[in-house]
Amino acid sequence: MVIDTPSAHDRGYPFDLPLVRAIQQSDGFGLSPGVTAIVGENGVGKSTLIEAIAVALGLNPEGGSRSLRFSTRTTESELGKYARAVRRPGRERRSFFLRAESFYNVATQIEQVDGGSSEILAAYGGRSLHTRSHGESFIDLLQHRFGPSGLYLLDEPEAALSVQGCMAALALIDQYVNSGSQFIIATHSPVLLALPGATIVQIEEDGSFHTVDYDSCRTVSAMRGFLNAPERALRHLLSDA
Repeated sequence: MVIDTPSAHDRGYPFDLPLVRAIQQSDGFGLSPGVTAIVGENGVGKSTLIEAIAVALGLNPEGGSRSLRFSTRTTESELGKYARAVRRPGRERRSFFLRAESFYNVATQIEQVDGGSSEILAAYGGRSLHTRSHGESFIDLLQHRFGPSGLYLLDEPEAALSVQGCMAALALIDQYVNSGSQFIIATHSPVLLALPGATIVQIEEDGSFHTVDYDSCRTVSAMRGFLNAPERALRHLLSDA
């Protein structure tokens, strides 16, 4: 993915983000044909980036697909207008943008479009996503709406999932990747980062980005350090409070 130079009236945020400048000054932000996992601290621009990729691909900025178009509140940045996705030959059979923070709105829109016919809901497990817990609805989405030869963008899907839920999601994603699907995932979950063959791109606070292996990923190291010695971590954290 590459980002073109914005027009004069579109200067400022998000074009002043270090990550955006770094992408503009490089050969672009590369995406794996399998799984690209994007990691980094809060505020480095992970969600802004994945939103821009979604917009560049024609997906609904608030979440959903190309055909499920709605807007509860327009909050997306202008970055998507200047992002260009360089596609490989061929076209995916289906696509979806799962945005954890606005999935409630997506579920509501699906229910409204279905209008009681159950024809649309059939693709999401046969009943309203609101009848299940937040995490259950995420897993149902993966099980029923996703499939082979698809293109899926997930923004922090672990926000609604337990550890076991993340493991279930990992198994489903791996199954779809082995059937020709592509995933772009912004995540803080060490479980999801363990996806076999995933390309992990770590974004630094200065905007630079580079691929890392699982054990070198800062998210994994931090979690592993805490779980290996929680008492020591708590002494350090609470002494600084």
